[in-house]
Amino acid sequence: MVEERKERTGAQSEEQINIQEILFRYLIHWPWFVVSVIVCVAVAWGYLRLTTPIYNVSATVLIKDEKKGGGANMSSELEKMGMNGFVSSSGNIENEIEVLTSRTLAREVVSSLGLFVTYMDEDRFPKRELYRTSPVLVSLTPQEADKLPQTMEVGMSLQPSGVMDVQIKVGEKEYRKSFEKLPAVLPTDEGTVAFWANNDTLSSLRPESVTKERHITAYINRPFSVAKGYAGSLSITPTSKATSVVTVSLMNSNTRRGKDYIDKLLEMYNINANNDKNEVAQRTAEFIDERIGIISKELGSTERDLENFKRSAGITDLTSEAQIALTGNAEYEKKRVENQTQINLVMDLQRYLQGTEYEVLPANVGLQDAGVAGAIDRYNEMVSERNRLLRTSTESNPAIVNLNASIRAMRGNIQTTLDATLKGLEITRADLAREASRYSRRISDAPTQERQFVSIARQQEIKSGLYLMLLQKREENAIVLAAIANNAKIIDEAQADGAPISPKRSTIYLAALIFGISIPIGIIYLVGLTKFKIEGRADVEKLTSLPVIGDIPLADEKTGSIAVFENQNNLMSETFRNVRTNLQFMLENDKNVILVTSTISGEGKSFISTNLAISLSLLGKKVVIVGLDIRKPGLNKVFNIPKKEHGITQFLTNPTINLMDLVQPSDINRNLYILPGGTVPPNPTELLARDGLEKAVETLKKNFDYVILDTAPVGMVTDTLLIGRVADLSVYVCRADYTRKAEFTLINELAENSKLPNLCIAINGLDLQKKKYGYYYGYGKYGKYYGYGKRYGYGYGYGEHKVK
Repeated sequence: MVEERKERTGAQSEEQINIQEILFRYLIHWPWFVVSVIVCVAVAWGYLRLTTPIYNVSATVLIKDEKKGGGANMSSELEKMGMNGFVSSSGNIENEIEVLTSRTLAREVVSSLGLFVTYMDEDRFPKRELYRTSPVLVSLTPQEADKLPQTMEVGMSLQPSGVMDVQIKVGEKEYRKSFEKLPAVLPTDEGTVAFWANNDTLSSLRPESVTKERHITAYINRPFSVAKGYAGSLSITPTSKATSVVTVSLMNSNTRRGKDYIDKLLEMYNINANNDKNEVAQRTAEFIDERIGIISKELGSTERDLENFKRSAGITDLTSEAQIALTGNAEYEKKRVENQTQINLVMDLQRYLQGTEYEVLPANVGLQDAGVAGAIDRYNEMVSERNRLLRTSTESNPAIVNLNASIRAMRGNIQTTLDATLKGLEITRADLAREASRYSRRISDAPTQERQFVSIARQQEIKSGLYLMLLQKREENAIVLAAIANNAKIIDEAQADGAPISPKRSTIYLAALIFGISIPIGIIYLVGLTKFKIEGRADVEKLTSLPVIGDIPLADEKTGSIAVFENQNNLMSETFRNVRTNLQFMLENDKNVILVTSTISGEGKSFISTNLAISLSLLGKKVVIVGLDIRKPGLNKVFNIPKKEHGITQFLTNPTINLMDLVQPSDINRNLYILPGGTVPPNPTELLARDGLEKAVETLKKNFDYVILDTAPVGMVTDTLLIGRVADLSVYVCRADYTRKAEFTLINELAENSKLPNLCIAINGLDLQKKKYGYYYGYGKYGKYYGYGKRYGYGYGYGEHKVK
């Protein structure tokens, strides 16, 4: 249990370190984040400054729907008056919403308000739209605007003198003209463009009010294209399923224009809806007026005939016998009059039925046949529905095709019904004629004048009854026309929201902040993916499990190769004290031969070995540094040794000579000695493989406390691997921003195969000015257990040094 708890604690600690490392990797580049956030916020501010805000303008409207009781009051009142047959409506809220959002209705609104012409103030930055505030208005008829091949651009320049220069562009065509006063017109191939002063801003055109030249551009688009945009921006949604109340919303950049559009939309919708409702009543009124005119003439003619007949015949009274006969005959004559009236109405309807195929028929004109009246009502409903659907669709619409078929079938049914009704009335007329003739025979002896009088009186009665009935129907029809109410009732007038719906300032700034933080993170991450050289301890610890004995900062070029001096506590001296202490922990008793190597030249192995030797000598220990990079000796240059021919190569060539005679004292410290490489031999590998190397090292171990072997790069030659047999500890030098990560494959292979003894890592060349290694105080991660400490159980006993 204790071991599991330790493992779990170690895993948590390692995870925490990794998180800290990731955070530090990004936080050290905090200036990038500050600049990126500032730039992104500035871009967001510019975007909000240049972008036109979009507002939501909405109104609440009650649409009369028979299914939900929207038009019940008027229908019930007309039904009580017996006039419900004049008006028919099959609309519901779904159909009305489709009508309101149709492009046809939107085009009517756009044309009525002139919304296909927009004005921009060119003197403002960004350009500002002038809706109803432009000092000059431009006009082109909607019919001509619909024929424009593309947008017409009308540039107007208002001079302080009152002169207005006009430049019109339509594609490649261009028209120019100057006007001294308004109104004015400019004929073009696309149509006549008219200019006049806006009464609301008339004072702005006066010379004394214009202090500088103004530039205004008007853009004339095709009304139908503009209507498509408004129809797409319009949204109509019911407030609930139980009511016919809807919310009409429009997204627009100008709140006043949005209100005007919604108000005009509802106005045009009501006008069109009322026209549809009144169509049957208007057709009926036309039919009744026409029939009244005809009957009035016939009635006047009959009355004049009766008057002339009485005056010429001198009729004053009838005999009792004739009176009895006439009483019986009058009853049948009355029926014949009623019969003839119905026949006349049926024949009139048959003639009217021969007219246009999709015209509504007169309804409720006095026919007693309920079947004919019901068929006519159903026929008128279908014709009204067809005309309504044609406003938002075409003849090829399946719904209209079905209605056309139904209308034709219903028209045939009405014709057939009228024919049958007419035949029935004619049969009735024949029966009544037979009965009337029976009474006629009884009065056959009556004077001829009496028979003529009765005939004329009968015609007068027929015409008079028909005339009175038509007058009554005309009054009823006028009541229906006056009772038509708007289909849409505004509950809440159009109002704009206080804040624009687009762009959202808070959202834009939040996105700018996120982008400002994400861009540096992405760049740092991508740069990290492309780095193939180590940067510091973190990279080394990920690539190998070997202990790291120290992190050596980048040396100042002015100090040269020697950076450690006696009685100095500078950064470099303290760093090599750190390395020296770590090596002492790693060296076992009686082990004092330290090999220093690297993968390739230039990683600083001679620099490390030299300053490590100086640091050890400052402890009062005798230290000798041996230049075993005999292919390219470098110690002579470091310690300014003039005789390059004296060195260890002489001993390796002739082991009989005294090795100590080749060792030279150093002028840096009395405890430091140098055994340079000497003359470059033709066979360096063979020399290092001989027993002379062991003899030389044994001699040096007897005479010195520490032996530092400065060897050749192990990645280039095999000399160092041969030297490794005489070493007690191997320091592998890698350089930050120089050593490739791929080279750690070789280092790990050397450690796994034990080709170099007691191998450890020294990181050289850390540029602390870059602040990317985690050295807040300039050197080493003091106070923590290093890799070798984890392996061997050693750790530092002192805390962080704060070098300022």
